[in-house]
Amino acid sequence: MITIIVGTNRPQSRARIVADFYATLLTELGAPYQLLDLTELPVDFLNVALYHNAGQHPDFNRFIAPLDHSDKLVIIAPEYNCSIPGALKAFIDALPYPGGIRGKKAALISLSSGGMGGALALSHLTDILFYLGTSVLPQRVRLPGISQHLSAEGELASPLFRQLLREQAEALLAA
Repeated sequence: MITIIVGTNRPQSRARIVADFYATLLTELGAPYQLLDLTELPVDFLNVALYHNAGQHPDFNRFIAPLDHSDKLVIIAPEYNCSIPGALKAFIDALPYPGGIRGKKAALISLSSGGMGGALALSHLTDILFYLGTSVLPQRVRLPGISQHLSAEGELASPLFRQLLREQAEALLAA
């Protein structure tokens, strides 16, 4: 099972558009997946699911339960202030340690309005995942200038971006 993580809690995000496209790819490739959208995080998890309260927040525990059934992850991380969104970092910090995502394989995607496509965000996220014992595929995909590559209907329109994501999905399934 593959879990696609929408790495922002921003409603109607471009990361969700990319996640939906990736879900379509996985369906075409015959791979089972589930979606974990950080917009659905419990509103109080930041105050009551971290540190000495780890593992004691029933709603957060239900939210992360699907991770137990996944051996592979797709993490879509928009670039916020040259790094990953705070919601994604807090989500990762609230996962059980050790455990959580240790031993899983992860495909990483970053997106940004700027021309670097979230390169720094990808670097930060890779370092965090390595520390946690998560294997990161070398096919990390950066999607620069993301708004310019969305159709009027809000779909990923760039043939290059679609190809890069397909190649990554194929590599993830082969891993």
